[in-house]
Formats: sequence, C-alpha cells, structure tokens
Amino acid sequence: MIVLITFKITIMLQRKTGGLLLAGLAAYAYYKYNKMSPQEKEDLVGNLKEKGRKLADQYLPANLKNLFGKENSSTAYAESNAF
Repeated sequence: MIVLITFKITIMLQRKTGGLLLAGLAAYAYYKYNKMSPQEKEDLVGNLKEKGRKLADQYLPANLKNLFGKENSSTAYAESNAF
C-alpha cells in the first residue's frame, strides 16, 4: 500500500518536473532566438524549411504529396476522395 502511494507521488513529481524542464527549455530557446541577428534567423528558418522538404520528399507517400502539393491541390484532393 505504501509502495503504491509512493509510486503515485513519484509519478506526479516527475510530471511536474518534466513540465518545468520543458518550460525552461522553451524560455531558453526564445532567449537565444531573440539574440540572433536577422541573417542568422533567416538561415535558421531556411535550413528548417529545407530539411522539412527533404523529409517530406523522402517519407511521404505519393498520394499525400499530391494532396498537399501547391499545384492543383483541390484537384488532387478530389481525385484522392473519388468513389
């Protein structure tokens, strides 16, 4: 019985600690981003977009690429949902 109560308390503390740790990490990232020069910010965003496109090209199935593609996205959606 005592072990179960101790276990529940431990889980509750871990959740609070994890949330606090996550909030601290987010605050640090916000601070670092605000201290970047405009050129560094553009490089960071450009690099993230490039990596995102690479991941999408590598792992997304063809029907989803067509669905979320910029060209004729409404046509691709209609074709993928045709009965």
